[in-house]
Amino acid sequence: MKNDLEHRLVDFASNVISLTQNLVPGQPSKVLGDQILRSGTSCALNYGEAQNAHSKRDFISKCSIVLKELRETSVYLKIIQQTKLYKSENQIVELLKENLELIAIFTAILKTANKNQRIQ
Repeated sequence: MKNDLEHRLVDFASNVISLTQNLVPGQPSKVLGDQILRSGTSCALNYGEAQNAHSKRDFISKCSIVLKELRETSVYLKIIQQTKLYKSENQIVELLKENLELIAIFTAILKTANKNQRIQ
């Protein structure tokens, strides 16, 4: 499962990069594109760090950062969608769907990890 999740996060990051390359030209797209590029790609990188965590506490901390970045990316996607700064509606809809699924996955991971840490 770890590799599947890492693969999904890398695909998500790649799709965010593709979205930023396909935003309509202009200052708002540049600003939002730069921001979503940071948050949307950092999820995969931070998950890589979580896989090599030194402790359960470290794992929880790093996964919390992934979740934070996914939520930030979600807001950027919604702004881009609402302001119609995208060229492909299907691309933004699919990214939003995957983003919500990843948020749900990391929410569950953190809930389980926190529960398991309290048990020990």
